[in-house]
Amino acid sequence: MSPFAAARVSMLVALAASAAPPTPVFRSEARLVLLRATVKNRQGELVTGLDQAAFTVYENGRPQPITMFRRDDVPVSVGILIDNSKSMRGKRALVEAAALAFVRASHPQDEVFVASFADKARVDVEFTSDEAVLETGLKHVDSIGGTALRDAVVAGAEYLESHARRDQKFLLLITDGIDNASAAPAERIRQQAERSEIVVYAVGLLDADDASRADKARDALDTLTEPTGGLAYYPASVEKTDEAVLEIARQIRHQYTIGYAPLAQALDGSYRKLKVAAKGPGRLVVRTRAGYRATPLKDRRAESETERKDMP
Repeated sequence: MSPFAAARVSMLVALAASAAPPTPVFRSEARLVLLRATVKNRQGELVTGLDQAAFTVYENGRPQPITMFRRDDVPVSVGILIDNSKSMRGKRALVEAAALAFVRASHPQDEVFVASFADKARVDVEFTSDEAVLETGLKHVDSIGGTALRDAVVAGAEYLESHARRDQKFLLLITDGIDNASAAPAERIRQQAERSEIVVYAVGLLDADDASRADKARDALDTLTEPTGGLAYYPASVEKTDEAVLEIARQIRHQYTIGYAPLAQALDGSYRKLKVAAKGPGRLVVRTRAGYRATPLKDRRAESETERKDMP
């Protein structure tokens, strides 16, 4: 082939290549947002038999494509946080019995840790699935001091994040009062909820003789639980604590896990509001976390470490 012909062929190949559509690039690193959702009907009964087609996920009001869906009863990681302040001394036996009832009603392979809090929070029983170990640990705690409620939630969430082996993580908080001893500000709790997938439940044993104190405690517990997709229960008496924790155990075992790849993939630090709707017989109410902040995992870890160092 002559030099002229060779050059002409090369030019035609180049033109053909430039005219061809670009090879699509598939990004396997698309991030996934996971939601834990509880569904109830108008009567407040759990609805457990829905399939993926029944759900719609909204991020900032925009429908999102669901890419993962589960409704299995799978083992989870749970932290039980028990108020150990002086005012709980007369209630300890019933609270211990309720905590054990919660464990017995949970999945046999759940891993559970127990922490108590008064002026400070401490882990009394590390993660275990052994009911006897949990029972022994619960009975060796003395009630003393104030109520560092927010500190306990922060410490419990950090312990879950660093030690849990299960994908789904929950905190169960049992308390009778409002926070009067925490170093962690309320803003830190809000930020923690935005960057974590931990669901927080609470049982508030409120003082029926002090309406003002009870209202403050109710506001504090609702603020702690609802943004995470959890809920606070307020038994009429300490004797009904076991009924509340058994209902929480049922909800944990019958949650839906929904995953979606956000249409807005940018990790720009913005807050994304979440809503999940479900179709089914009658009017259904879905509870899940209120939203999340779109930041890289390494940034969330760095923020958590900075906050931990700033704690007195």
